[in-house]
Amino acid sequence: MSILAIHPGAYYHIETLEAPRYAHYFDRLVRPEDLPGEDIAEHAVVFIPCRTPADRLTPHADQLRAYLDQGGTIVATGETALEVFLPGITFTPQPTNWWWWLTPGADLGVRIASPDHSLFGRLGERDLTWHLHGWFDPPDGSQVLAINGDGKPIFYVDEVTTPGRMIITSLDPCFHHGSHFMPATTRFLDGFLPWMREELDGAPRK
Repeated sequence: MSILAIHPGAYYHIETLEAPRYAHYFDRLVRPEDLPGEDIAEHAVVFIPCRTPADRLTPHADQLRAYLDQGGTIVATGETALEVFLPGITFTPQPTNWWWWLTPGADLGVRIASPDHSLFGRLGERDLTWHLHGWFDPPDGSQVLAINGDGKPIFYVDEVTTPGRMIITSLDPCFHHGSHFMPATTRFLDGFLPWMREELDGAPRK
């Protein structure tokens, strides 16, 4: 199997998907507009990087849903209006405090909610902490991986909405890594992408 990444083409997408640090984690890159020509069922994972314009994926919502209904896995990151083109997502935006760490003793409040999950053998709370854009109301039966300071989910796994699997987060690591701003986002990708390759690419459903 393999990993297909949607490639919207912004500079931060290029840095994340094409530069040597992470390029080997993606077997194929495709523009959103070219999805109809792809048999995405051939891929174990479809990766949607943060800040992919939702209007470029909305026309392909039926194709993505069919992929999930066939048991596929979609990994989707933040600031992408995921609720517009993926099923079962309820998102509440929040004002973003870009400079919270300038306050002595500040704590953004991000916490790992499922410490026994295999992802957290690679990532700690500081690797999930840069800033927040909002939270989700996951469907009953989803596994919440991380929460904000109010206990609201910001990262979860949904294996109940469809026969497939969605790994959803409001975090936006690709944007900041590709902008060379916020080292935590690079640490996040350093842990998350190898986990995605090893645990999701061809891994049997639990």
